[in-house]
Amino acid sequence: MKRFLLFSLLLIFILIMYVLWDNQRIIVIEQDIYLDKMSAGQEIRILQITDFHEKDFGARQSKLIKRINQLEYDIILFTGDMMNSIDHGDTGPFFDLIQGIENNANAYFVIGNTDPYPYDVTDDSVEKAPYIKVMEKHGVRFLESSDQFKLNGQDVVLTDHELSVLNPDQPFTYVEGKPKMPYENMQSYKLYKQQQLNELAETLRTFEGVLISVTHYPVADPQIDYLEEHPDRYVMRNYDLIIAGHYHGGQIRLPFIGALVVPEAWYPSPLFPPQNRVKGFWEYKGYKQYVSAGLGSSNAVSFLNFRLFNPPEINLITLKSTDSEDE
Repeated sequence: MKRFLLFSLLLIFILIMYVLWDNQRIIVIEQDIYLDKMSAGQEIRILQITDFHEKDFGARQSKLIKRINQLEYDIILFTGDMMNSIDHGDTGPFFDLIQGIENNANAYFVIGNTDPYPYDVTDDSVEKAPYIKVMEKHGVRFLESSDQFKLNGQDVVLTDHELSVLNPDQPFTYVEGKPKMPYENMQSYKLYKQQQLNELAETLRTFEGVLISVTHYPVADPQIDYLEEHPDRYVMRNYDLIIAGHYHGGQIRLPFIGALVVPEAWYPSPLFPPQNRVKGFWEYKGYKQYVSAGLGSSNAVSFLNFRLFNPPEINLITLKSTDSEDE
C-alpha cells in the first residue's frame, strides 16, 4: 500500500511538471491548403494567432515574439480571445505581443467571446473602443467588415464572417447562435453595421479572387445547414477558406480519445465532439475551414485553467494552387 501511494504521488508530480512545461512551449503547425482560385506557382502564407487569453510567454512575450519573428508570412490574423474578460480584460499582454512583432504589414483582428466589446455606442454615435484604437495605432487593423488588396499577384478579400453571412437585402440583425452585443438593438449601431454590410455586399458582388472569411467561432456543420436553409436572412457566400479558433482543440485532451469538450452551441452536447471538427483542416459541402487550437486556456472553470496533452500552437497556413497539389 505504501509503495502504491508513493508511486501514485510520483505520477502526479510528473504529470504536474509535464503540464507546466507543456503549457509554456510553443509549437508551429503548418498546413497547406489548395484552392482553385490560386494561380499556379503562387502562394499566400497566413499566420494565425488565436485564444491567447493574456498568457505570458516570457518577459513582455519575448518567447512568443521570437518564435513569430522567425517565420515568414504575408498575413497575420488574430482570431479572438486575446484578452480574458469582457469587462476586465487586460490588454497589456496583447499589446506587448503586437508591439514586438516585426511583420505587421497585413495584420488583422476579430473579436472573441472574452475580448472587451469593440465599440462605444450611444443613441447618436458609434465609435471604436479605446483598446481597438490603440491596437490599430500599433498596426493591427480591426476587421469590421472586409478589406480588399492584392498579394503575390492574387486578389484577396478578408471578411468578417458574422457580417458577411447576413442578407444585405434585409435589415441588419445578429447571427443566430453567436453572443450578442449589449448594443445590438440600438438604432445607431444597426445603421452603422448596415452601411458596412451594404459596402461588403457591393465588394463581393463582382469579386472573383480569393475570399477568406475570418471569425473567432468555427462554423459547425449544423450551422452551415441552418444558414443555407434560411436564405431570407443569411447568405453562405463562396468562401475559399474560413479561419477560426475558439475550441482550444478541446483544451483538455486525453491520449487515444482526444477532446472531451468544446464550446459549441450547434452540437447536441459539448461532450465528446466529432474529433475531426475540433482542430485543423476540414471540408463540408465544399466549404474549406481551418481551426487553430490556439495558445491559452479558458478560465470558464477556474480549476481547469490549463491545457492537457494539448501544447500551445500558432499556425502557418499556406494557400496554394490546386495545380500543385500532386507535386
